[in-house]
Amino acid sequence: MIYKIRIILDTQEDIFRDIEIEASQSLEELHNAITQAFGFMGNEMASFYTCDEEWNQDEEIALFDMSEGGSEVRLMNETWLEDTLTEKSPKMIYVYDFFNMWTFFVELADIAEKEDGRAYPNILFSFGELPDSPPEKNFESKPSVDFDDDLGNYDDLDFDENWN
Repeated sequence: MIYKIRIILDTQEDIFRDIEIEASQSLEELHNAITQAFGFMGNEMASFYTCDEEWNQDEEIALFDMSEGGSEVRLMNETWLEDTLTEKSPKMIYVYDFFNMWTFFVELADIAEKEDGRAYPNILFSFGELPDSPPEKNFESKPSVDFDDDLGNYDDLDFDENWN
């Protein structure tokens, strides 16, 4: 199966990328696709966070285990998309570069069949330019993006014309 995922930068301006990736790929492969899609070097620390419908952060899934003393940290290269991003739990938060805190909202938009001859991951659509510096953070607020909770209601979002 192929996941079509929208990754939105946490900013007032509309800046997002639509990516398709195999559901069986790891979160590390999604991390690499995101860094390439937004033009990052990919050499900074990053983590995904599971979250609820209101974007409240939950469990961290780290690029590397930076803990001291054997704590159980989930790692991106050992965690599969299909196990973390599902129709019942279609949202995650992605943070790139912990010094600058580039924060993104990641949401599963569609599940499709694999197309023969197409390489995955694949950038489907790119909108907006990444600013020179990360947006200021207000850690008390919720994201300004209002998402539908049900995959069946994405027809109302009018971004289908952006999918290839």
